[in-house]
Amino acid sequence: MLALFTDFGFHGPYVGQMKAVLHRDAPGVPVVDLMHDAPAFDSQASAYLLAALAGEFPAGTVFLAVVDPGVGTDRRALVVAADGRWFVGPDNGLFALLVRRARTARVWEIVWRPGRLSASFHGRDLFAPVAAGIARDGVFEGAAHGRDIAASEADRAGWPDEYKRIVYIDGFGNAISGLRAENLSPNDRILVHNVEIKGEKTFASVPPNTLFWYANSNGLVEIASNRGRADRQLDVKVGAAIGVVGNQSVTAVT
Repeated sequence: MLALFTDFGFHGPYVGQMKAVLHRDAPGVPVVDLMHDAPAFDSQASAYLLAALAGEFPAGTVFLAVVDPGVGTDRRALVVAADGRWFVGPDNGLFALLVRRARTARVWEIVWRPGRLSASFHGRDLFAPVAAGIARDGVFEGAAHGRDIAASEADRAGWPDEYKRIVYIDGFGNAISGLRAENLSPNDRILVHNVEIKGEKTFASVPPNTLFWYANSNGLVEIASNRGRADRQLDVKVGAAIGVVGNQSVTAVT
């Protein structure tokens, strides 16, 4: 299947234009809208989200991932093969955590260019045809269309393994962080704007409008409020820093 991950939103023609190319070049391949409200212009926050979400998809899935504020500049275009899944998009760190955490990874710079290439819409003109070709054929024609580069070049060495910031706020006001819950103790507390938040397993574990954190379905630390909106109660937006309180000490924010 093809999975779309963008910051386009559903307003306007952009998602539809990309889907038209995918259906044209890979007819019959299912197209899944994974998310189109990734943090706008924020490839770093989006990288932690994409890494958490991709693992739920089967091997062979092709992700067309476009969070690309540098579109039209000299930033590279990439194809990444990581643990049996494919990723197509800009070289701006969007695939950094995927490559870093993968057991096996291979990366190509896309050198092929279509006859028409808009300076502002590489998602439609460049990335979509390449993603469709991989989904249709099961391979990337690296010899003809790409140049092998070291997998480490797709990583961002200065980005932390665990991102102590809010990377997404969903429609319920739940604030998702870039921290993997597996690396925290259930007794750890999350610190946001000097508010210490305890961990729980379910929403029903706390009274209405009570803040708590939990391991969400994608393995990330998520801050929520039972039948309330955590984002409003804490006055947080994407990019807000958080800390971890454990053993009477606060882990430094990165």
